[in-house]
Amino acid sequence: MHSRLKACCVAISESACGRLSSHIPVKQGDALFLAQEIIRKKRDGQPLSEEEIRFFINGIRDNVVSEGQIAALAMTIYFHDMSMPERVALTMAMRDSGTVLNWKSLNLNGPLVDKHSTGGVGDVTSLMLGPMVAACGGYVPMISGRGLGHTGGTLDKLEAIVTNGAIVIHTQRLKSDPGGNLLS
Repeated sequence: MHSRLKACCVAISESACGRLSSHIPVKQGDALFLAQEIIRKKRDGQPLSEEEIRFFINGIRDNVVSEGQIAALAMTIYFHDMSMPERVALTMAMRDSGTVLNWKSLNLNGPLVDKHSTGGVGDVTSLMLGPMVAACGGYVPMISGRGLGHTGGTLDKLEAIVTNGAIVIHTQRLKSDPGGNLLS
């Protein structure tokens, strides 16, 4: 049985799975990998599978992959790059590692787009781009963080210019008219 398993895949019994699930979110039938084997595989120039990438990203989310392992994988990716299927798998795994907002029920009559910024001092692109896209018929549910260090998030910047301090924030609620909304 074990000879059919991938090199970095672990097989465990049902009872061990039950004990492990109290430490790591795992259920019977889940693929289990070792982070260090995923890193080794990429270091050796081999492509990662969608399952390996998803396991690693979920491990980051669940705090079972260390910062050192994250740095090691980032370094191997820097030196060995990622194929397009790996990039797609990474993007989808990152998206699916948290709550995915579903906007289909709103039946919007224009494109739903997002603009995300890496930030920086003086970065006000989000504050300008949202209204411009909305004016062209797009829906822009901008997602922003607060207190992102000395540069501040988009909400921090917006609060700095609003004189009365009143900001209405709608979470997953868009008007039927095209427009921009800021989510926190």
